[in-house]
Amino acid sequence: MQLSNMENIILGKIITVTSGKGGVGKSTTTANLAIGLANLGKKVVAIDFDIGLRNLDMILGLENRIVYDIVDVMEERCNLAQALISDKKAKNLYFLPASQTKDKNVLERRKVKKLLLVLKEKFDIVLLDSPAGIESGFEHSIFLTDHALIISTPDVSSVRDADRVIGIIDAKSEKAKKGETVTKHVIINRIKPDMVEAGHMLSTEDVLGILALPLIGVIPDDEDIITSTNMGNPIINKKKSISAESYRRISRRLLGEEVEFLELKTKQGFFKAIKGVFK
Repeated sequence: MQLSNMENIILGKIITVTSGKGGVGKSTTTANLAIGLANLGKKVVAIDFDIGLRNLDMILGLENRIVYDIVDVMEERCNLAQALISDKKAKNLYFLPASQTKDKNVLERRKVKKLLLVLKEKFDIVLLDSPAGIESGFEHSIFLTDHALIISTPDVSSVRDADRVIGIIDAKSEKAKKGETVTKHVIINRIKPDMVEAGHMLSTEDVLGILALPLIGVIPDDEDIITSTNMGNPIINKKKSISAESYRRISRRLLGEEVEFLELKTKQGFFKAIKGVFK
């Protein structure tokens, strides 16, 4: 891998999907946004940084096409083109899988940086699916990021862990070390309007009040997401779906569009707490 003519090229953007807490929907979000951004004409590579576990391949429906993985590339057992998998359903989308047999400690900062810089040269958007926790794998996924998407479910433990992750990004990213700021937005996942209205779940305002970051999207709790994930066909491919439309709108906002938030329905009517225009 060699990055040449750095001063003469426009590099792509690294976007890291992270949370701190496991099980909040990072991989599902990564898969849907990767497809959404590719469908909007961007050349996208989605990378699974969860070394030793590997779930993003199943969500994208690409698990049977894996031959080489990210560790093979960094250890130069294959070249990048051999490891990248093109998504047949979404034009412009490529996938680089995690290793399922290696430990996350196998990653070396120097090799990760070298790979990410090469990918930034080749793709408009490098989308990283961060592992849960705040150990080395997480730090490798955030240290070169340009934009962090903080995923939180509307419960106290998830929000607390997300807040801790924000602090680490602000302290340990390359931009932070240069006195710059990583762009950060919040995605609230699995919100249940009825529970919020009844006071049994944190509201959007509650979450944003704690995290003190701008909102870029809200995803409702939706059984269809589980079904689509298990089938390897991300929900964003479904035309008539509130969740799919939510992901599509987040994708557009990531590209700088001002897009209205959807009104999520309660059983009694509309839940208006997330109305507004993203800016």
